Amino acid sequence: MNSGENSDILDKKTNDKKNVPVLVITYFVVIIFICMFAYIIVFMVRDSRTFIANSYNGRQSLYAEKIKKGSIISSDGNVLAETLTDDDGNEYRNYPYSNVFAHVVGYDSNGQAGLEMSSAYYLLTSNQNIITQTYNKLRNEKSLGNNVISTLNTTLQSTAYDALGYNDGAVVVMEPDTGKILAMVSKPDFDPNYIDSVIEDSQDSDSSYLLNRATQGLYPPGSTFKVLTALEYIHENSNYQKYSYECEGEDIFDGVQIHCSDYAVHGTVDLADSLAKSCNTSFANIGMKLNKQSYKDLCEKFLFNKDLPYDGYYRKSVFELNATSDDSEIPQTAIGQGDTLITPLHSAMIMSTIANGGVMMSPYLIDRIETCDGNLVKTFKPNTYGKIISASDARLLKDLMLGVTSYGTASDAFADCSYTIARKTGTAEFNDNMDSHSWFVGFSNVDDPDIVVCVIVENASSTGASAKYIARQLFDAYYNYVK
Repeated sequence: MNSGENSDILDKKTNDKKNVPVLVITYFVVIIFICMFAYIIVFMVRDSRTFIANSYNGRQSLYAEKIKKGSIISSDGNVLAETLTDDDGNEYRNYPYSNVFAHVVGYDSNGQAGLEMSSAYYLLTSNQNIITQTYNKLRNEKSLGNNVISTLNTTLQSTAYDALGYNDGAVVVMEPDTGKILAMVSKPDFDPNYIDSVIEDSQDSDSSYLLNRATQGLYPPGSTFKVLTALEYIHENSNYQKYSYECEGEDIFDGVQIHCSDYAVHGTVDLADSLAKSCNTSFANIGMKLNKQSYKDLCEKFLFNKDLPYDGYYRKSVFELNATSDDSEIPQTAIGQGDTLITPLHSAMIMSTIANGGVMMSPYLIDRIETCDGNLVKTFKPNTYGKIISASDARLLKDLMLGVTSYGTASDAFADCSYTIARKTGTAEFNDNMDSHSWFVGFSNVDDPDIVVCVIVENASSTGASAKYIARQLFDAYYNYVK
């Protein structure tokens, strides 16, 4: 090899070294470009609808200049929200059912809430015939927006609203195998037809009637939580069927006094009796035997302290107990008191998971999108969140909850019903005066569940209302008028 060839090789190596930073920068720019392009695609396909649905997004006003906002319709064909025009040619939203669907359908003035907000993208999009849209544009007229067909059932929603009466609280009805929300009621309520004055009045009041208690109300779960306590005990004790406890109406656990409702003495109880009779002292005793971290892990599998697979506004449920917690925190936690908090929607999701053989479905409110002429644009299908517990665990819990019906705390309310019910009632104390809320959560047609009903009545100890009797009206309405 001559000196010229050696020089060429050295020059090539030198140039290659100089080119390395250029290549690195080139690859870096290409990667950034690909990532940006991918983000744009994801945004357009998935996130744009959520972004446009934000009530602070000015693009809604631009859409509204060209599109007459579509209607929100119940699953049984009733208009829940529509755009009308007054004598002066001004458009406004009309809510034919006034207060009944207030929180779940929401409002579209002075801000937005409920389905009015979450489905704004679809309502302000028109899939009318392109010729009609072109004709409207030439005449400077608006095209008609698409209609949102919700999963809500008018009969169940009206029944829930009437059954809750003048009590504050919430009701959720859903299909456990699909996640469809059939009814969602929150009280106190408001009339969305007068939302401007409602919001103005709320600024001078301590009332929280704009709050959707079904998704944002956090309550101690009370005895409904004993289902999870029982499941953890079953996981940790293969001989759970041999469990026995002597209830004397009250007992002390690690310095914490626990008493049963009205200091009732339940005598000798096994695990099934403890749940059916909602024996507080037995469940406090069970709690003291549990591994605190495993207990927390189970609750977090059921999405305590976690995000829910739900598109609307909600608050996370809370479970504070962990491996480092003092043992004195266990007795109250085991009976659904202490620092544990849950929303009615989340409670319904947990019960739906049990009803659905351990599989949790994502709850949803929109069934499909149609044009103003009734042509199908888009269908929303059930979405599985995940397998939370085994089918055998779910069957065990079903069997335990059947005892609540046959000889336990809800036997009186469902004594003569034509359908089977697995359920859990609850009394949740919320202050030092032992004032309490009333809970019910359960599902019907146990072998092939139809619906889950969750009811909470606030301060029921003062009003005398009972969640289980409200739930009975909903199950009866479903089997008499809906199914």
